Amino acid sequence: MPRQTRRVITGHDAHGKAIIVEDGCAPNVKVRKVGNLTSTLVWVTDETPANLESRFDPSLRETGVAPPSGGSILRIVDFPPEAEAGAVDNAAMLREMGLSASAKDAPARHASMHRTRSIDYALVLEGEIHMLLDDSEVHLRAGDVLIQKATNHAWVNRGQTSCRIAFVLIDAVEPEAWKARDV
Repeated sequence: MPRQTRRVITGHDAHGKAIIVEDGCAPNVKVRKVGNLTSTLVWVTDETPANLESRFDPSLRETGVAPPSGGSILRIVDFPPEAEAGAVDNAAMLREMGLSASAKDAPARHASMHRTRSIDYALVLEGEIHMLLDDSEVHLRAGDVLIQKATNHAWVNRGQTSCRIAFVLIDAVEPEAWKARDV
């Protein structure tokens, strides 16, 4: 089991002074059946701008991989080496992630191919990984940052050790919808 993610949350006391509200392990950790990866949901917002007054922990709810409409998600994912991940069934993986195949998606190059309608900031914290696209791929190492803009992709760890990535997913609008809104 990968190490737990420490989560520190700030806020304000009754006098408006900045304080630490919580300091502990992020509570929403899931080991995905498909691919054997570990996903830690650290925080979720339902809208932008975000509501800073919320008193509940939004990470405790069940949610798919994609952010809520108009919202964002912060998630830490530990990808085991591909040899340890086991066989992946694309349809089962998409169901587990709360996603569906899109007509825009090319035929799956890899069983882990998926797409979210979001802009994703992926910060590689530990290890190495390959991001596969429809016809190309990129090798990423600890310290690298990838900006993923709603593309069909898969994460494949061809190494010998786990790879840990912090993902910030922000809801986005498809180009067609964006152009239509400017009319």
